[in-house]
Amino acid sequence: MEFKEKLVYVRAKLNLTQEELAKKLNVSFPTISRWENGKTRPTKKGLMTFDVFCKENNIIWED
Repeated sequence: MEFKEKLVYVRAKLNLTQEELAKKLNVSFPTISRWENGKTRPTKKGLMTFDVFCKENNIIWED
């Protein structure tokens, strides 16, 4: 699963808007939008933050 698909999945599972998720991850709304559209990818720090957020919300990936 690509990162943008994971992002959409997490938002849907937690019933969050892009803006709400952006606040929880400490990034801007346009950043979430670009990630979901596949225009950019998160930095290593962004990926780590997202992974921690997923674990805190009991979302575990089986790659």
